Amino acid sequence: MSFEGVFSLPDDGPRLVALVASLAAAGLLPRLLGRRSTLWPTVVAPLLAALLSAGYVTYYLRGGPRIIDATTYWLQARALSEGMIAWPLGEPEQAVLGRFLLRTTVDGQAAVTGIFPPGYPAVLALGFALGVPLAVGPVIAAALVLATVHLCRQVLRRGPDHWRAQEPTLVNGVAALSVTCAALRYHTADTMSHGLAALWLTVALGWLLRAGDPVAAPSTAAAATSRAGLGPVPIPGWMLDRGRRLTPAVVIGLCGGGLLATRPASALALAVTAGVGLAVVPETRRLLRWPNAVAATLAAIPGVALWLGHGQTATGELGLPAQSAYYALSDGPPGCFRYGFGAGIGCVGEHGAFVRHNLPDGFYGVAEALGTTLRRLKLHLADTLNVAPLFPVVVIGAIHGWRVPAARVLAIAVPAVILGYAPFYFDGNYPGGGARMFADILPVEHVLAVLGLVALSRPPSGSGARPARGPTLVWVASATLGLGLLGFAVRGGAAHAQLRDREGGQPMFEPAVVTEHDGGNALLLLDTDHGFNLAHDPTGRIAVARHHGDDLDRLTWEAHGRPAVLRYRYTWPATGPARAWLEPVTFDPGATERRQLTVQGESLWPPAAQGDGWAWPSYTAEACVSGGQVLALYPSQPGRLATTRVRLPASLGGRTIEPRVVALAGAPAAHAPAPPQDGQPAAILVLYDGSSAVHRWSLDHLAPGRCALLAPGRLPSEPQQLSLELRAKRPIAIDSLIFGEKR
Repeated sequence: MSFEGVFSLPDDGPRLVALVASLAAAGLLPRLLGRRSTLWPTVVAPLLAALLSAGYVTYYLRGGPRIIDATTYWLQARALSEGMIAWPLGEPEQAVLGRFLLRTTVDGQAAVTGIFPPGYPAVLALGFALGVPLAVGPVIAAALVLATVHLCRQVLRRGPDHWRAQEPTLVNGVAALSVTCAALRYHTADTMSHGLAALWLTVALGWLLRAGDPVAAPSTAAAATSRAGLGPVPIPGWMLDRGRRLTPAVVIGLCGGGLLATRPASALALAVTAGVGLAVVPETRRLLRWPNAVAATLAAIPGVALWLGHGQTATGELGLPAQSAYYALSDGPPGCFRYGFGAGIGCVGEHGAFVRHNLPDGFYGVAEALGTTLRRLKLHLADTLNVAPLFPVVVIGAIHGWRVPAARVLAIAVPAVILGYAPFYFDGNYPGGGARMFADILPVEHVLAVLGLVALSRPPSGSGARPARGPTLVWVASATLGLGLLGFAVRGGAAHAQLRDREGGQPMFEPAVVTEHDGGNALLLLDTDHGFNLAHDPTGRIAVARHHGDDLDRLTWEAHGRPAVLRYRYTWPATGPARAWLEPVTFDPGATERRQLTVQGESLWPPAAQGDGWAWPSYTAEACVSGGQVLALYPSQPGRLATTRVRLPASLGGRTIEPRVVALAGAPAAHAPAPPQDGQPAAILVLYDGSSAVHRWSLDHLAPGRCALLAPGRLPSEPQQLSLELRAKRPIAIDSLIFGEKR
């Protein structure tokens, strides 16, 4: 039941619980928020946040990562838990390569790695090492509550007297906001990096403000240690004093390096915010003294080295991110995936629908960045306090605290993150995850929200502030929390339910399905990128490969020694739950060398190289195309010679090859082939062995919308590295490759 698509009646357990809790808020929350005990913010709230995030894993995620990004983080963490940034690729490489996986080399051998920054996978790898990877998110959830409470205390203690007088209530309130934030429950449940990024940023800001605290004199520190019953102090007092002085710098350095390795754009926002903090909070300037600067730099080295090492391993170039290299090889137009502004931004393969709708001219400028930012903000307004109409409380808090330097730092951190992601063209929004690009700043906004509650309530008596009439802080905080829970119950919870039910409503690979079939020793073939990332074992102890539906599957079977083969099937209707089962796959036991083999063009994606254009598995209505799908090459500009090179399995050596190609119809007139120069064809297909051209075919005779089976060419018997390079000035595609018997 809905009211113009705005509100809906709760129809699941979490939303019903939120509804009941919102109705009970008036009676229960004042007692909770008014308590002066530290038990709630430091023990109960962190544990409750962890339990709710664990419950989110069970109820909404149905036991595992759901979106493609989350499954890639999962695979990267699994590899890191085995000590591998990249792992062996094997043959045929198409059995492994797919979305968000990048071909590379390690010690001269073909390897593969995930494309996302390694900071979060490194932490998730600890969960794999302990056998509980899905427990990492709930642990981060608990730590986030503690970090938010710590940051809140640092701000309040640097504010006016009436802030400090209400510190227990405000700290209780900020802990409750963190616990009840549905966006944080998702980001500390699914294997996504934003929860960890929020933790790095929140801890860093808390210790930035704490750096201004006075440090006890050495004699005082030693006396305090003796009074604690620890006996003589084996460490000189001056060393303890120096350690206390360096601790904030070390923590900030660790967090800054960790944030760079997790989400570089957020690290940039943290750097800007920290710079502002050093300028507006005079006490923090001690961090600029050389011992602190050196300590912070040294502490940041592990995170920076991890980030640089991942990029170096993935791309072979120091400082080049793996994501940039991946999109340069796997999408287009060239340079489409970059941080900045200009022409040619927006990858039409991975983000095709978004780019066609929002960047039809392929240009990302100030107006387009404003549109992207506004779309993110539209969702983010509801992420902080569960319902958009409550977001003004955050704004009021920023205004109310502006005169306090510590609060001003937090007020600046919010636009720093928002602007830090403005140069990135893709929204990144989705149900449940909300405006995930801004999720890193949610704890800071919770602290600003409690300052907003102070502004909306009357000061306590005896606080030194001017007496005023109005609601008490406890009442305002209780009402805000109650309205937030009500907002989740009647509106926000629907987005999380949509995440729960999308794509069949369960992870696309579940080990229990294999265990029930007793298929542990079989070669598993998976249809989906999500399922492959969840099932693939980088060590090779479990044989997992992609299902292509052509003779690449047979070559994969041969490469694994002809084991039993099971296909993991995952299908879902337009509405309703998915069905997952194992289906035995059998191959003709005859000699593969005596068989004619067919490989579909789309099975050869992603390419090994491309220039002035891009290759993408594309659907076409041409009747002559097998299966309606091809590997298409699109020039980046009309008349520009585009190239793409795809790898062929070495086991095909000694066969003949007959390519089946198609000139795509419906291309704009501007894509008509330019006249050949120097007698060279405008469209050719070249077979390579290593760097040597073995055979070439001219494709100039192809008319738009027509397919052609080209004359056979011979593959070397003992090839070094087989590849096909397609060159054309108009859209053209490989439909399939037919390989004759091996001679």
